[in-house]
Amino acid sequence: MRYYVNCNVDVSGDGSQSAPFMTISEAAEIAMPGDEVIVADGIYREHVNPKNAGRDYARITYRAQNKLKAIITGANRVNDWEEVEPHVWKTVFDNSYFGKYNPFTTLVSGDWFDANFTAHTGDVFLNGKSMYEVTKYEDVVNPKENLSSWDKDFTVYTWFTRQEDDKTVIFANFQEIDPRYAVTEITVRQNCFYPLKEGIGYITLDGFTVCKAATQWAPPTAYQDGMIGPHWSKGWIIENCDIFESKCSGISLGKYLQRNNDNKWLNWKFKDGTQTERDCICQAQTEGWNKDRIGSHIIRNNNIHDCGQTGIVGHLGGVFSIIENNHIHHINNKQNLAGAEIGGIKMHAAIDVIIRKNHFHHCTRGLWLDWQAQGTRVTQNLFHDNALPYDYLLRKENLANLGLGEDIFIEVSHGPTLIDNNILLSDRALKLPTQGVAFVHNLIAGSLTAVGRGVDNGAKTMKSPRYTPYHVSHRTEIAGFMTILHGDMRFYNNVFVQRKIREQMLEICKGFENDEWDDGNMVVGTIPYNDYQTEEEWKAMFDGYCGMGSELSDRYYLPLPVWTGGNAYFNGAKPCDKEKDAFVDTEHDVKINLHIDGDRWEIESDLFDYLPKTCDLISTKTLGMAFEPEQKYENPDGSDIFFDVDFFGNRRELKVIAGPFTD
Repeated sequence: MRYYVNCNVDVSGDGSQSAPFMTISEAAEIAMPGDEVIVADGIYREHVNPKNAGRDYARITYRAQNKLKAIITGANRVNDWEEVEPHVWKTVFDNSYFGKYNPFTTLVSGDWFDANFTAHTGDVFLNGKSMYEVTKYEDVVNPKENLSSWDKDFTVYTWFTRQEDDKTVIFANFQEIDPRYAVTEITVRQNCFYPLKEGIGYITLDGFTVCKAATQWAPPTAYQDGMIGPHWSKGWIIENCDIFESKCSGISLGKYLQRNNDNKWLNWKFKDGTQTERDCICQAQTEGWNKDRIGSHIIRNNNIHDCGQTGIVGHLGGVFSIIENNHIHHINNKQNLAGAEIGGIKMHAAIDVIIRKNHFHHCTRGLWLDWQAQGTRVTQNLFHDNALPYDYLLRKENLANLGLGEDIFIEVSHGPTLIDNNILLSDRALKLPTQGVAFVHNLIAGSLTAVGRGVDNGAKTMKSPRYTPYHVSHRTEIAGFMTILHGDMRFYNNVFVQRKIREQMLEICKGFENDEWDDGNMVVGTIPYNDYQTEEEWKAMFDGYCGMGSELSDRYYLPLPVWTGGNAYFNGAKPCDKEKDAFVDTEHDVKINLHIDGDRWEIESDLFDYLPKTCDLISTKTLGMAFEPEQKYENPDGSDIFFDVDFFGNRRELKVIAGPFTD
């Protein structure tokens, strides 16, 4: 069955082409497996709550008739502004206007959210762009430029809200713009396209613009909502959409509501957040978290940008998914939210998730894989400008929460995690308080940081190791828990290029030498793995060992080995001390320049002039297995990977050059 929707009709019809529904929600009430909902151009100010699930063989598809011309928004227009002071305008709403959810009385809050920040889930928009909330009326009258924002010039467009006699009052400074002759909106809905029930699977959302929802903070220990999301189900496809201006998260592939353990760390406080997270994972397993019911989503060809917390968030619910060909940029740039759950993508338990051919830039952190990045593959992605790219941002006060940022952060996971054929151009490429990661054929022009640290819980005087789970291979069942020993890393056929480091960046890194969470390293290359064991040295510790009754030893608690081969280093990038076959070029000054030509990003480099053709073809057999889960670096179906395809999809020969490109 095919249903039609057109918000421009005078009267809602029966959903036929000649008498379309007026709202998408009308179609969402009755669409059944195999049905298609075609939505005409227009603005749909509604929360679409799909009532029925599709089937793997008969999806329910919601498709924009013309790509991006059908707009689903959580915001409503505001026309009745009254000027109360020069540039300062006021509007008033009865609280009944918002129904059960008032974004202007609901504060952003949750585990790992910085409680020093006061922010409502609502926002005020001027010509499609969210303004800056302030906590005092005086800061609307006399706004000041905020040097924490990545868009500091717009920070003088401020708003403030308060309650007066059961009414929501909003004040806003539109500078020289008269809001009565501009497009001004406020968020009134928490979600845009999101089922309120769990288990509404096999839905396709294709070609919509989706924007401006009053979403809540989405930590791994809470119900994770988003502007769009499958809400604990299986088999969604979200494609060809423009997704922006969610207060917190654009797309949620996240966790369902566990009423006994929802933001428990914040609300009960007697168990640390890490403990409640372990509890969440075990509870999910007993309550049906498995491959047959959850995950296997496809997120592709979307433009995801200008969200406050994440472009894509997920814990447990995103397993076995594919995230590909998305443009993910300008996430958390307002700096109006802070905490430990921020990034272009922030995923916990990205089990067998493939993240490929995406473009990450101008995010306060590009990709953050936290816990259980087991079977995760990050391949053929472009990363740049994800580490405080503007010099005015390099101030101590901007480092309290996320620090300097980086392209990829992998935290307290046991692997196997595979990072191959990527281009990483931010000042800091990789933050690695983790183990069980293989890096193959990447171009890395930023440093490796937090190696050998950042895995404890931050107690003042006590040891506080974080025990994180690992799983049965290619499944969700928990196989065990363990702390991070460090090491168990592999670096093959990568190109490391040291580019000139900004003076402000060098200066701000000086205070990190003794920091538990960051080392401030700006030297590109594997040098942070100096003194790590080779495989031979590690195995020698167990020669003659017979178990119980043997002499006491630290052999089970020392950092694991690091494997290297075929890497090339330029412009002063440095290999680790035990890397025997590194190619180190000390003669040439290699250039790497990234620029945009229209809508096309291009890299100019003379790197190919100096790369030796001496690398072997790498495969699953080369990489072995990640130590703790005892799982190979392989495809989700258990088959071997041969790294014979480059960043662009071109085939490699048996003898190849280092880096993400063929010659």
